[in-house]
Amino acid sequence: MENLWAPWRIEYILSKKPAGCIFCDKPGENKDEENMILHRGRYHFIIMNAFPYNNGHMMVVPFRHTATLSAWAGDEQQEMMQLADLAVELLRKTMHPDGFNLGINMGIVGGAGVADHIHLHIVPRWNGDTNFMPVLSDTRVISEHLRATFGTLKKALAEMEIG
Repeated sequence: MENLWAPWRIEYILSKKPAGCIFCDKPGENKDEENMILHRGRYHFIIMNAFPYNNGHMMVVPFRHTATLSAWAGDEQQEMMQLADLAVELLRKTMHPDGFNLGINMGIVGGAGVADHIHLHIVPRWNGDTNFMPVLSDTRVISEHLRATFGTLKKALAEMEIG
């Protein structure tokens, strides 16, 4: 199925891709609001997906540039799962989804858009969240502006106790 996510998707498709890695570059810019970085941990950060599969789609991304999970210290593995849990709880609190898809796409063949920097997707799902648009026109409807979703999540995250 093709996804239409105007206007950001076509802007991304037609844009010249920067050299380097977006997941390494974005945290280094220290523009978390602009880059929609919701939270920074010791080893990972939570960032909104700029081209979401669904409203609230975010990712847990390691600061360390790596394409695999191998050779990760236990603390790194543990923090990825802790931040995934934090993201799920944040989405439960703000968007009330009925379920979630969590996944890592490893390699281009595995569906990774950024194949050389592993990341964990957290996608909220609702009963009946598929409507006629994907069936008739291969178009997915994103019902809220990405910046509005970021603002809601950021405010709720500030209200949550983070251990």
